[in-house]
Amino acid sequence: MAAYTWKIPAEDEYVLSGARIPLALADGLTLPVAGDGLLACDMLVEKGRLAAIAPPGAIGGARLNVDCDGGLVLPRLVDLHTHLDKGHIWSRQPNPDGTHWGARTSVMADREANWNAQDLRARMDFALRCAYAHGTGAIRTHIDSLGKQAAITWPLVAEMRELWKGRVDLQAVALFPIDLALTDPEQFRALVAIVAANGGIMGGMTFLGGKPDERSGAALRHIFEAAAANGLDLDFHVDESDSADARSLGEIAGMIEATRFKGRVVAGHCCSLALADEAEAAATVAKVVDSGMAIVSLPMCNMYLMGRTQGRTPRWRGVTLVHEFAAAGAPVSVASDNTRDPFYAYGDLDMIEVYREAVRILQIDHSGPQWPRIVSSTPASVMGLKESGTLRAGDPADLILLRARSFNELVSRPQNDRAVLVNGKSIDTTPPDYRELDAALGAG
Repeated sequence: MAAYTWKIPAEDEYVLSGARIPLALADGLTLPVAGDGLLACDMLVEKGRLAAIAPPGAIGGARLNVDCDGGLVLPRLVDLHTHLDKGHIWSRQPNPDGTHWGARTSVMADREANWNAQDLRARMDFALRCAYAHGTGAIRTHIDSLGKQAAITWPLVAEMRELWKGRVDLQAVALFPIDLALTDPEQFRALVAIVAANGGIMGGMTFLGGKPDERSGAALRHIFEAAAANGLDLDFHVDESDSADARSLGEIAGMIEATRFKGRVVAGHCCSLALADEAEAAATVAKVVDSGMAIVSLPMCNMYLMGRTQGRTPRWRGVTLVHEFAAAGAPVSVASDNTRDPFYAYGDLDMIEVYREAVRILQIDHSGPQWPRIVSSTPASVMGLKESGTLRAGDPADLILLRARSFNELVSRPQNDRAVLVNGKSIDTTPPDYRELDAALGAG
C-alpha cells in the first residue's frame, strides 16, 4: 500500500477535523476522551496560528477541511540535547570498538584533523535539515569548546542560528572538562567570553569515574560563578559512566543552593545514579528536585555505549532514574544526543524515533498519560521557549500530523507518512540524502 498523502491547503484558513491530541498537552481544554491518554478535537488554523481547539464539529462556518481521520496531532517536538558538531562523521571516523573511550579518542582525532568551518557548516546544516523534515522545532546542541576549536565553531553556531530562525530554534552549550576552570584559567575566561558573546550556555563534563572532591567542587564553583556573572544558564554532562563512584549530580544540586544560582540548570545522562542503592538514589532525587534542576536522559546513545565489552552481552541499560525523577516533580526530558558519530552510530534527529525508543527502553508505557511532555512541553520550558512544544489556542500552527490513532500505533511503526506544518503551511518531509555529505566527508 502506498504511503498516505496529506492534502494541506495552501490557504490561510482551514480546519483539521477528527484529530486526537495527547491529554498531557491539552491543559485547560474540555474535550471528549478518545482513550489511550488522548482527546478528540477539531483545530482551526488561521494565518499560521491555532485559532481554536474545540470538540469535534464545534467549529462552524464554510471552511476548507483536512480530515485527520482520528490521527494524532502533536506540536513540533523539542530536542534538548544533541551534538551537531560531531554529527555524521561515522563514515570518516567510526568507533573502533563501540566503547565510550573508543568514541572519545575517535572524535578527538577527527576534530583535530577535519573540523574547520566548511566541514562543520556542511554537517550541521545537513543535521538541521534532517531534524526539520522530521518535525523538530527546537534543538539544543553541545559544542566541543577546547582550545582553538571554540573560536572556529561558536561564530558558526551564531551563523546557523540566524540562518535557521523561523524554522528551528537553535541553542548551544559549551562542552569541556570542568577542571579546565582550574587547570587553564586563561582559556576558561576566554571561553566564557566567547559563549557570552554568541548567546550561548555554559556547561561542562564532570569527572566520569571519580568521587566528588575538593577539586571537582572548586571547578564547579568557578563555572557557576562565571555563569552568574555573565547571565548564562548551565547544562552539564553528568556521571556518564558505569562507575559506582561517579556522583556529581548531587554535588551540582548542592552547588545551586550554595551559590544561590538563579539561572536554569540541566543535567544530562546521570547514568551512574542507576547503580546507587535505593536510599542514596532517593536522597539524590530529592536533592535534585529541591534545587530546581532539570534532567535529560539519552537512552539510545547510552544503551549503545554502556555495558559494552567485546564478546559479552551488556548487563545494564545505562539510563538514569526517569520514573523516580518524574514522580518527585523534576522536569524530565529525553533527547537524541549523538547522531551517526563515534558516540552513537545511528539516528537521524527524529524525535518520534526518540520517543518510540524511550517508551520501550524506559518502560514508560504503563505509568500514566504524562509522558508525551518529555519530548515537547517540558524541554521547551527548560529552553525558555514560550510557544514551542504545546497545543494552545493562539500558538503558531507548528504541528506534526500522524496517521497513528493511538500511542500503540505511534510506537509500533516509524510514522514515515507524517505531515509537518510550520506556521500552518506544509513542509517537505523528505530527509536530505546522505550522498550530499560525500564531498564534505571526503567519501567517493
